[in-house]
Amino acid sequence: MRHLAGAVSVVTAGIGDERTGATITTAHSLSVEPEVMVVSINLSSSTWAAISRHRHFCVNVLRADQIAIADRFAGRGGLKGQARYEGARWSTLASGALALEGALAAVDCTVEDTIIRHSHALILGSVRHVVSGEPGPALIYHHGAYGSS
Repeated sequence: MRHLAGAVSVVTAGIGDERTGATITTAHSLSVEPEVMVVSINLSSSTWAAISRHRHFCVNVLRADQIAIADRFAGRGGLKGQARYEGARWSTLASGALALEGALAAVDCTVEDTIIRHSHALILGSVRHVVSGEPGPALIYHHGAYGSS
């Protein structure tokens, strides 16, 4: 799968001290009517625990210049949980999840359904709100490296 380029997003979830998140390339739209997003999250991650408990998440589609945020939420540098949010500006959405200011888009979702298979959960989220950012190149991940669209 390293040969498949993917858009980089940060999924945020949780409230207060339980906030956490993860960098993913597995977010996509499932349907337009009704609006539903799908994300794939590792069952051993703190992000899965937060989504499962709080029943919400936000997909923040990253711009090409947001590599540092992608690295932080990927766990590079050892940051965990709420510490991953430092160094960026965030807005609280209707679900309680956080939207990254300056992202290409932030899609606020509540959990509609979950499909657990092997090491991951496919989480279907009912879209509550979309925040559109300024147009620009997207951050992509391909063959172990970041790039832009």
